Amino acid sequence: MATVTFKGTSISTSGDLPAVGATAPEFKLVDGQLQDVGLSDFAGKKKLISIVPSLDTSVCALSTRKLNEESKKHADAVVLVVSADLPFAQKRFCDNEGLNNVVPLSMMRSRDFAKDYGVLQEDGPLAGLTARAVVVLDANNRVRYTELVPEITQEPNYAAALAALG
Repeated sequence: MATVTFKGTSISTSGDLPAVGATAPEFKLVDGQLQDVGLSDFAGKKKLISIVPSLDTSVCALSTRKLNEESKKHADAVVLVVSADLPFAQKRFCDNEGLNNVVPLSMMRSRDFAKDYGVLQEDGPLAGLTARAVVVLDANNRVRYTELVPEITQEPNYAAALAALG
């Protein structure tokens, strides 16, 4: 179990991020066509997984915009943005913002992803949503980098995550 803060208040998470060097846990999330999607759907690509509580917050929106722009420099990678938002809301956000270089994925059917990646907020006002985190995987789904952002209202370390992406 890890601890983060939300506006200075301590929040417990469901566990810890996957260890660097480990194989990332498989997952089942929902894409914009309401189809189940997992790591195997992105086989052979490096993956930057941006885990956010909701795209309907300023910091989540800002980080998604920044990663959308940065992803253009990484043709051999995919940026996955995971949130609890419904796929319809994710699509509307990406369409309104002109974001077509990220893949939004929803936890609408299950919180297993958040539990398996150790980012489910277990208490506090956002309990049931994820903490803010970044996980970078190589093409074989080995974890190359992780960051659990210590304060949910802060942005992740983009430079470190993008450096790990290669």
